[in-house]
Amino acid sequence: MMWGTERAGRRRRLSRSLAAAAVALAALSGCTGTGSSPDPVVSAPAACEVRYVIRAQPAGFTADVSVTNHGGRLHGWTVGFDFPGADQRLLSGWNATWAQAGTHVTATSSAADLASGASATAGFDGTGTVGTAPAQFTLDGVVCALRVDSDAHALATTTGHAPALHVAGNQIVDQSGRPSPLLGVNRSGGEYMCVHGSGIWDGPVGDDALAAIGSWNVTAVRVPLNEDCWLSLGGVDPQYSGARYRSAVAALVASLEAHGLNPVLDLHWSDGRFTGDNSMCPSATATCQKPMPDGNAVTFWKSVAETFRPDGSVVFDLFNEPYPSDTGTMSRAESWNCWLRGGSACQGLDYPVAGMQQLVDAVRSTGAGNLILVSANSYSRDLTGWLAHRPQDPTGNLAAAWHWYNDGSCDGADCWQRQVGPVAERVPVVATEIGEMDCSSALVTPLMGWLDGHGVSYLAWSWNTWGCADGPALISDWSGTPTPYGQGVRDHLQSR
Repeated sequence: MMWGTERAGRRRRLSRSLAAAAVALAALSGCTGTGSSPDPVVSAPAACEVRYVIRAQPAGFTADVSVTNHGGRLHGWTVGFDFPGADQRLLSGWNATWAQAGTHVTATSSAADLASGASATAGFDGTGTVGTAPAQFTLDGVVCALRVDSDAHALATTTGHAPALHVAGNQIVDQSGRPSPLLGVNRSGGEYMCVHGSGIWDGPVGDDALAAIGSWNVTAVRVPLNEDCWLSLGGVDPQYSGARYRSAVAALVASLEAHGLNPVLDLHWSDGRFTGDNSMCPSATATCQKPMPDGNAVTFWKSVAETFRPDGSVVFDLFNEPYPSDTGTMSRAESWNCWLRGGSACQGLDYPVAGMQQLVDAVRSTGAGNLILVSANSYSRDLTGWLAHRPQDPTGNLAAAWHWYNDGSCDGADCWQRQVGPVAERVPVVATEIGEMDCSSALVTPLMGWLDGHGVSYLAWSWNTWGCADGPALISDWSGTPTPYGQGVRDHLQSR
């Protein structure tokens, strides 16, 4: 079902979101605290100052490097340092071009000048022992004054690192085996802002914005992504695609985790031309929801999995809303075969189709053991064939995903039991989108109660300010003031 104007092509639920902005990690440079290492004593003002913020991760560490220039204007800059541990390796970084040779690490930025008195923040993920901080940092070869903050102090305003998750029976649990359901919101925008040349996120994603989300007693945030923007395909503006897009996603993931929120990365828009029944757009590029993922989705998930492989806190939602059953080109039974296998099983789809099994295989081929969510058929509303067509996963770390909106298709407990109940008895189920289109919470509130009672996770659509006329909007401003619909969701989450 479509509403609004797409805004420029969104699929049935609308997807509109976050802002090209505020790499959230930069907010950390304003935190206070006594670090694990004292500030160095300097006899004269340094030409630069570096603040190094380090956070332990389940498999390694994340660090932010904030550099302040006290000298003349720099036209591009390079920060250098040496890892103190021989086992420490750079995995990936953001807001700069990162490289490692031996123990020496550099972060180079040529995107903008760094004026006298100005600061810039870049970050990276690493493996190996967290240990002590690098002893010395340089800015263009000049030694900087150094301040080190440890996780406990630098992140005093956050709730702590999000837990690593895995499947145990029909539950999602943390490292200690305690149930850890995904309860939260969607933060739409990363799927459409970039491809429309408007930025990367839609609205703020800094520390205050994420703290506002967390104040609703949220444990997870779903982040819709765009295939072309991640892979730099389809002629997307390079300002908002490729390395810059990937760095922005990595930065948001790290910031969400610092607030104790599990990031759920969702492939929302992908390539593939489809003009048949229920087509969302005629474009072959990733400008709307397609019936099934295309062959580039395999490359997308290999890349995403490689990026976040060491981090069990990140959840992978393979494809937003498959709808081969609604294309008018195959029977319901045939559509489930298409859903699983892709390729020639998807009659009537004239682009190379990747099935859910191929996407699971793509993730696992990288060695990533992250929790995977696999969406239902028919815009993620039909779970009836999910168990019979469940993809094979050597790790067993697989859950089902389901969507609900009050569109008359499944508005009561009898339908919820038929659709969700049998699957939830066998595997974890995450309702990755729930929403009420009339801006009230009269129907979504009993749904959340039913889901709680059956151990099903849920993520409300959406933490955006576009207004209820354009789809379920939880908030009316970025400080988190709820709409009437959002009030019901917030009250329910805070009552848990």
